[in-house]
Amino acid sequence: MFENIETPALVLDPDRLLANTQKMQHRVEALGLTLRPHFKTSKSLDVADIASAGRRSTFTVSTLNEAEYLADAGFDDLLYAVGITPNKFARVAAIQARTGKNIILCVDSLEMAKAVAEALPETQVMIEVDCGEHRGGISGNAPEMVEIARVLGGQLKGVMSHAGHSYSTDQIEHIKEIADLEASAARDAADLLRGHGIKVDCVSIGSTPTVFYADDLAGITEVRAGIYMFWDLAQYGRGMCALEDIAMSVLTTVIGHNRGAGVLTVDAGALAMSKDIGAQAFLPDAGYGWLCDTKTMQPTGLRIDIVHQEHGTVKVGSEVDFAKYPIGSTLRVLPNHACLTAAGGYGQYHLTDGRIWPRVDGW
Repeated sequence: MFENIETPALVLDPDRLLANTQKMQHRVEALGLTLRPHFKTSKSLDVADIASAGRRSTFTVSTLNEAEYLADAGFDDLLYAVGITPNKFARVAAIQARTGKNIILCVDSLEMAKAVAEALPETQVMIEVDCGEHRGGISGNAPEMVEIARVLGGQLKGVMSHAGHSYSTDQIEHIKEIADLEASAARDAADLLRGHGIKVDCVSIGSTPTVFYADDLAGITEVRAGIYMFWDLAQYGRGMCALEDIAMSVLTTVIGHNRGAGVLTVDAGALAMSKDIGAQAFLPDAGYGWLCDTKTMQPTGLRIDIVHQEHGTVKVGSEVDFAKYPIGSTLRVLPNHACLTAAGGYGQYHLTDGRIWPRVDGW
């Protein structure tokens, strides 16, 4: 099936994708919440339709290219979950004016709230709350929370938090603690605003681990998550998924043998796989991805040990590996971190059933 595909290429198993998305959908339905899937990994309309069960609304995006791509396809209620700045205002306005679709922005400063209120007075806004990762957001009980909300007035849609630091552990009890803190931070912010007579419609949290393992999401209205669609070695190493749940892989070709050095070379390097080594925290032998049989997806016991821009170096176990994987043969690589691997500018997915799904790249 993959013999004539130029490599490196993204391969997607639609059956695994569907099973993964249905598991999350069932979890969120049981919680009685709205699911706002994250588009940053898949960047594919076909995947989005599966993740949203065809409803074409309520998505999270990480780039304005993603927002425009979905809006052009008829998706509405799109949360741009990256702090907005004035150099992006014109494009946000243009996308909304041309498509008639709603793009929600997020802010975590009084300065930017004032800028949005002045430049985009009809655009909805979420206030981002820092729940412990310290990547973005402000404390849920910070005095400026009320000031920001008052500046936004009717533009305020709600508050949001993201527990990205849930990836820092492989202990379920610790994930539950982080989930509780994430939900509490968002609830506290909403309660603070409501206590000052400010309407808060949406209380949004999310990361795949915390959504699956949170004990108490009372007061939360929606959850955001994304990696659950594809999974990867980083999540496998943390016990979040099984190996057979990983839906995305990279098709690579053996392009060289160096018997003297005991390595073979593949054409999946840093740009194809990324340099993220986060999986190694809980899966020390992850390398830059596990090499698997192209057809069966059974791990070969080999990994990409070193990456250069276009080259991946694989240390072989014995001379037998050179015969088993001749130059020109292909393998599939389970990614270390699917989000960054998929961001490599591939342009499309090659499905295991022979179909091709386009995707959107860039910012």
